[in-house]
Amino acid sequence: MLDQFAIATKGGVVLWSREYTDIAGRPVDALVRDVLIESARTDSTKYISGPYALQWAFANELNVMFVAVYQKMLQLPYVEDLLRHVRRHFVARFEADVRALASAACAEFPSFDAFGDEFERVCRAVEDRDQHDRRSRQAAPRRFEDTKKFQATARGARLELDELAEAGETLLAPARKPAKMRAWNERRAAKPGGAEDAATGPRKGKTKKAKENRVWEGQVTKASMEALDFGRAGNGDGDGDAATGSALVDESARGVRTADGIYDVADVAERPGDDDGGFVLLGDDADNSSNSNSNSKSASGGGILGMFRSLASGRVLTLEALAEPMAQMREHLANKNVAADIAREICQSVARGLDGVRVGGLQSTRALVEQSMETALTRILTPVSSTDIIRDIDHVRQREGRPYTMAFVGVNGVGKSTNLSKVCYWLLQNNRRVLIAACDTFRSGAVEQLRVHVRNLCALSENQNVEIFERGYGKDSAAIAKDAIAHGAQHGFDVVLIDTAGRMQDNEPLMRALSKLVNVNRPDKILFVGEALVGNEAVDQLEKFNRAMRDFAPAAAATPRQIDGIILTKFDTIDDRVGAALSMTYITGKPIVFVGTGQTYTDLRKMNVSQVIRALLRP
Repeated sequence: MLDQFAIATKGGVVLWSREYTDIAGRPVDALVRDVLIESARTDSTKYISGPYALQWAFANELNVMFVAVYQKMLQLPYVEDLLRHVRRHFVARFEADVRALASAACAEFPSFDAFGDEFERVCRAVEDRDQHDRRSRQAAPRRFEDTKKFQATARGARLELDELAEAGETLLAPARKPAKMRAWNERRAAKPGGAEDAATGPRKGKTKKAKENRVWEGQVTKASMEALDFGRAGNGDGDGDAATGSALVDESARGVRTADGIYDVADVAERPGDDDGGFVLLGDDADNSSNSNSNSKSASGGGILGMFRSLASGRVLTLEALAEPMAQMREHLANKNVAADIAREICQSVARGLDGVRVGGLQSTRALVEQSMETALTRILTPVSSTDIIRDIDHVRQREGRPYTMAFVGVNGVGKSTNLSKVCYWLLQNNRRVLIAACDTFRSGAVEQLRVHVRNLCALSENQNVEIFERGYGKDSAAIAKDAIAHGAQHGFDVVLIDTAGRMQDNEPLMRALSKLVNVNRPDKILFVGEALVGNEAVDQLEKFNRAMRDFAPAAAATPRQIDGIILTKFDTIDDRVGAALSMTYITGKPIVFVGTGQTYTDLRKMNVSQVIRALLRP
């Protein structure tokens, strides 16, 4: 908690001050005397005066200093960030007044009292950000009841069974109700025919009920397993379709229809920044100070482009002068998940473009570097080939009279089948007939997963123009894909989506099988499905997938096929670390067609290039 915050000139004139408690002594005067006037050596931007700790920052172009005073026993890690943001807001609002104050023509002292409300909002915003960062870093330790060791105990097993019973999914057979004791005459009267039937014996033709097997405690029976198999057709109360529709489609995430009736997915929503009731901290580009402090950490704290503050006004930029700032830029891009080699090549390209350029001032330097970096990133991320799949489908159908084929390839666990179903939903919204070819004959449950998707998509779509083509497990995936394409052509399908097995890029037998599938069927578009979480691994995956399809292609193939586009999955889990998009596009030169942002069928987005660039350059 701050005790005082003061804004003063280097000559000692206080422009604005706010005290939250009575201050013992004059700690700000001591700071000015010892640090500014007597030039005492300090290893940091922290000064101790009696019971107080003082931190400060400069706006050298205005000869103004900003000082925060608090009890030295307190640990306030956000003070440095607070000084930086207060400096930005104060300079942006009162720069003209401060410059007028320094001129000889100044007739009266300007008032800075209006800065009080804005200071409080800046302070709250910085404190809220610090608390949020602390909560994100501190994870509560797991209780013993949440560990696997507890589940192995007798108490843990009983609690697990109780939870299953409460959810209505117990595997135990229901206990028999205790029989009610009745008198002999009541039992005789309850039988058909009464006492006469009892005297004459059992009626002719009546079979005796077979003895039921005893169900021991904890034993799983066939009936209980069938009751829990919700994947079986006809199992349920008849309301499954409506429940599926509400759970698998996010109405707020739906795309829009264009003027010609095409259903188009929405762009990726840009994540909002930190705010405080509509109050937004000024960005790093609003900071016009040339050198916040001699301390290197403070000098680089003004944002990613603040690293270029060391470039003096009016100088000619050289590769030697740009070496250190570009090294910091390369590290920043690597922290954003950009592959290290690609980050180095991009920074070298920007540095070569700036070599020999004369700059006329600090702001011009930063603007020039920002413009050069944005130009380089835009050139990489902008698609050079068509991403209009609907137009390509119509072209193939009209000119060649066959279905348009798309193959989904990638490593294990990236979400190929899930994103294939999202693409299928998008095609169904555009009234296209879709056939899904289940060519993952390796992974257990892959065919059943596609069956569930097809059943859900039929329930969600009005036209229900989607079917699955399967041949089970252990078969040749290339032959299944070929039969599926022939089946689609024979029955008038517009699109055939080929699901393939996940495979690591170093598994040669599986990569040969993939190359065979591609070269035998020649799909119109090969989509690589990759995670947005990877960094350097993305480069290795894409290079080896392309190399395998090229090296294992038959000798008769004149032009071996390569990856045509990318689907980036799990994009909603990476915050602003969007470097995988840059790495994958840089390696292949192919566009990112779609971005996966969730688990519902409508969680499919188009990537916005400008938003990705802003996220890459954001500190």
